[in-house]
Amino acid sequence: MVANNEQRYLKLSGLEPLVVTPESNFINVGERTNVAGSKRFLRLIKEEKFDEALDIARDQVEGGAQVIDINMDDGLIDGKEAMVRFLNLIVSEPDIARVPIMIDSSKWEIIEAGLQVVQGKCVVNSISLKEGKEEFVHHAKLIKRYGAAVIVMAFDEVGQADTLERRKEIAKRSYDILVNEVNFAPEDIIFDLNIFPVATGMDEHKNNAIDFIEGTRWVRENLPYCSVSGGVSNVSFSFRGNNPVREAMHSAFLFHAIKAGMNMGIVNPTMLEVYDDIPKDLLEHVEDVLLNRRDDATERLLEFAETVVGTEKESKVDLSWREEPLQDRITRALVKGIDQYIVEDVEEARQQATKPLEVIEGNLMTGMNVVGDLFGSGKMFLPQVVKSARVMKKAVAYLTPYIEASKDKDAKAAGKILMATVKGDVHDIGKNIVSVVLACNNYEIIDMGVMVPPEKIINKAKEEQVDIIGLSGLITPSLDEMVFLAKEMERQNFEVPLLIGGATTSKAHTAVKIDPQYSHSVVHVNDASRAVTVVGDLLSDETSVKYKKAIKLDYESFRDKFLNRSKHKEYLTLDEARMNKLQIEWNPSDIKKPNQLGVQVMEDFDLTKLEEFIDWSPFFRSWDLHGKYPDILNDEVVGEQAKELFKDAKTLLKQVLDEKLLKGKAIFGLFPANQINEDDIEIVSSSAVEYEGQTFIFRTLRQQLKKRETVPNIALADFIAPKGSGIQDYMGFFCVSTGFGTQELAAEFEKNHDDYNSIMIKALADRLAEAFAEYLHKEVRTKHWGYAVDENLDNESLIKEKYRGIRPAPGYPACPDHLEKLTIWDLLDVEEKIGVKLTESLAMWPAASVSGYYFGHPEAKYFGLGKIKQDQVQDFAERKNIKLEEAQKWLAPNIVDE
Repeated sequence: MVANNEQRYLKLSGLEPLVVTPESNFINVGERTNVAGSKRFLRLIKEEKFDEALDIARDQVEGGAQVIDINMDDGLIDGKEAMVRFLNLIVSEPDIARVPIMIDSSKWEIIEAGLQVVQGKCVVNSISLKEGKEEFVHHAKLIKRYGAAVIVMAFDEVGQADTLERRKEIAKRSYDILVNEVNFAPEDIIFDLNIFPVATGMDEHKNNAIDFIEGTRWVRENLPYCSVSGGVSNVSFSFRGNNPVREAMHSAFLFHAIKAGMNMGIVNPTMLEVYDDIPKDLLEHVEDVLLNRRDDATERLLEFAETVVGTEKESKVDLSWREEPLQDRITRALVKGIDQYIVEDVEEARQQATKPLEVIEGNLMTGMNVVGDLFGSGKMFLPQVVKSARVMKKAVAYLTPYIEASKDKDAKAAGKILMATVKGDVHDIGKNIVSVVLACNNYEIIDMGVMVPPEKIINKAKEEQVDIIGLSGLITPSLDEMVFLAKEMERQNFEVPLLIGGATTSKAHTAVKIDPQYSHSVVHVNDASRAVTVVGDLLSDETSVKYKKAIKLDYESFRDKFLNRSKHKEYLTLDEARMNKLQIEWNPSDIKKPNQLGVQVMEDFDLTKLEEFIDWSPFFRSWDLHGKYPDILNDEVVGEQAKELFKDAKTLLKQVLDEKLLKGKAIFGLFPANQINEDDIEIVSSSAVEYEGQTFIFRTLRQQLKKRETVPNIALADFIAPKGSGIQDYMGFFCVSTGFGTQELAAEFEKNHDDYNSIMIKALADRLAEAFAEYLHKEVRTKHWGYAVDENLDNESLIKEKYRGIRPAPGYPACPDHLEKLTIWDLLDVEEKIGVKLTESLAMWPAASVSGYYFGHPEAKYFGLGKIKQDQVQDFAERKNIKLEEAQKWLAPNIVDE
């Protein structure tokens, strides 16, 4: 038996890690890529429309699924072939492959086929003692060898566990065999204790829910480190057709099961009601059934269910709270983000206080503690917290002159935190959100802004004697800046913890590249909701020593496993990869000469044309509201907050468009092009018909991971006709920006203590920039280049990129090399003509800008480069005529650790 005196967590991974700790929220497993769980998915697999089936997986991930369950068990499907094919397709889709996979089948040959091709650390669903101990041990040993976690069903030779005692008996026996005989890591064991329907009218089913809940509690208390999962919708099976009752049952069941220790499961987020919002009479009837609290519970719920219908929530202004006691009014204003009355309430509090500082440390912090508790428990969401901060700042701004006049400056902050976006990087939305959330929890924030050199960060940290340094970055060169800063902090004997965050950062990069450079604490913070917990643990007298040690050990373990995993992958030499390049049969009929060659500029573009092209889903993600637009507006968990945020966004967007507060500019060019030297593209820049102009060379990078037979190793150059073919091909380049004016608007909002709209305007500018890129690409396809004159796609189809051609961007998966931006800037004369600059790390300024390439061939598609070997790095340096060290610096995130 494993000693229960150490920290051991379930760790899964796709491209990104998923670590299930006691602080983790419930892990939601998406079920729509299960042929038994989705009729549409079943039909697409039967019809071999795997690309459309991938969209279902993508929708699940965008909708918040942290693991996706894949099942191909159907009599009319070759399950083994379908599983392998689908998993291999997922590998080439980074937005899907970032989450772990659950390989789900009742047939071992399908499970094993999946294990042989899946990337990362997956979950097998499932094994059991149903066929006896010998087969159970055999399968467990193979799963362990493949490095996967496993779901164990409460099922043995006698049958499924349908009582509490049977659940405990089978779980205990399975655990002992796995841990003591197979040496299976206990944290990699997930028990499915069978969720059966209640309210069926049969007495033997009355304890189905409570037995699962108590079984879960028993497993978590007696079988160390294990997790508990289950299919939640089964519990409400008796009420098919009555969604309000089913939603209430799912939420109430989860409320009690999660408290008992259930930490993951298959849940449809659209079939959940917020527990606190379940009408009290319905909740009483539902919990009577789930917890078997009375003999007639089933009959009473069946009768009551006839009266339950879904109703739209009314929105009306209720000012009755203004009659409540002062502290309740202040707390409500902070929780609800209402700033209309905060000054008069704070003044009333000041009149009652001995010192004005007492209002901050007493009344306001009491309210913000409620905000923190609600946010931490998942009952408030990020946009609401930022609105709370706006109220808090308005209150503090009012009190500041009184505090200064009384010379009462002894406010006790919980800690002092320096925040900065590193040198060369201009993106700060995520950093600003984290700063606001931490400030709401009484931390003093020193925000140094963007593009901050390391020496300034170091000097400011010393000057202010900060407790923590937080670094943010969005582009890949920022990763090197963070590594350098960690080295410099070590050299100068710093001891303060270092927080790492931003879109390109990850636990893997932090553990492998940054943590070894700094002997003190380095922690990756992947979202704002974790920041408060992490900072609290780092600075708490009670937890800091233990937490810092645990983080160091965790990153050391992660680093060892990560590096070993990289060694198991096979890579081709660059010559071998080129031999396996994408072979296109070049047909002149597939290539269209652009209607207008050369460079075109759009000055002071009418931004109202972009509104219909906006993809709103990433906007909600930037506020930590996960779901796909427009479905997110009706989501049972975050729908109300999403609607409010969307309303605020539309209001500000209307003001921006009506008053022309932002300026849009664009430049693009279409040129003759041909592939040369296998991986390079030659561009001829001239408006002359003879194309006898200046030559520019763009270097592309080629995949080197060894693929299965018939799958090519692709480079972007493969989509352009080789010069030796005698076919003249074409290619485009572009840069768009909607960021001119953003910084000034954000600064004005900040001056008025309005972080909410300061962050909002930057998020909207980003969305408009992406919309501009989408709009311009359509204009190029249908008019300027004209290879798709008959295209007629709606915005949803544009978002799903169902058009011909691609517009990859330097710094993104197909072409991670930012250096190629320099060639785009030279070719188009971007800075001179539209004013968009490149920082020393090749980030674009203004930040709300997008640049990239246009490829028009029918076979052009998006892909991820993945890792490359040193031979390609050397070759790339020679082709670009730069030093090897410089090439290694820019390509570092993609180089195999050998």
